[in-house]
Amino acid sequence: MTRSKTGQAIKPERRTKKELKLLREFIAETKRANDLKSWRRAVAVLNYIEGKKVVDIKDDLGIDRSTVNNWLIWYNAEGVAGLRSNKPTGAPPKLDAEKKAKLASLIEQGPQASGFTSGVWTGPMIARLIKKEFSVKYHNRYVPYLLHQMGFSVQRPRKRLARADAEAQEKWIKERLPKIKKKQRDAEA
Repeated sequence: MTRSKTGQAIKPERRTKKELKLLREFIAETKRANDLKSWRRAVAVLNYIEGKKVVDIKDDLGIDRSTVNNWLIWYNAEGVAGLRSNKPTGAPPKLDAEKKAKLASLIEQGPQASGFTSGVWTGPMIARLIKKEFSVKYHNRYVPYLLHQMGFSVQRPRKRLARADAEAQEKWIKERLPKIKKKQRDAEA
């Protein structure tokens, strides 16, 4: 197997004026969009086409030689499209926007309106509600993430005694608690 001369590993049809113009426009576009990954790929390919060695490109960008070679292969196969950063697509959402809006409405009405006895929503309760209303099963650990995407946040009630004396509590916190903490520090020393 022989090595190609610098700049020659790219097919001639990828080295035309039109393709180079597209590559330069792509570099400008990625720079404006702050897409560093795609910008680095495009700059590396352009440098290679303009005669820079792969070893020098890898040193300039602080990456592996194999990475530069992969980028050259991608560009050779697909052109500028091969250098774009693609988000992993993942699975399609189980609830569309309309169903999420209905779920938000149900959540805002409270758990008792949906047939639960508790006055506070929990993740498993919302998972059961989704299963009942939309026939979609979510893991209990995914439900908080889903709710966060929908704009909800975790709310925890403060624990207060119903008949507690607020003044006595404040006095205890300001006067008694510091003395207890001081005694603990003295015992530790």
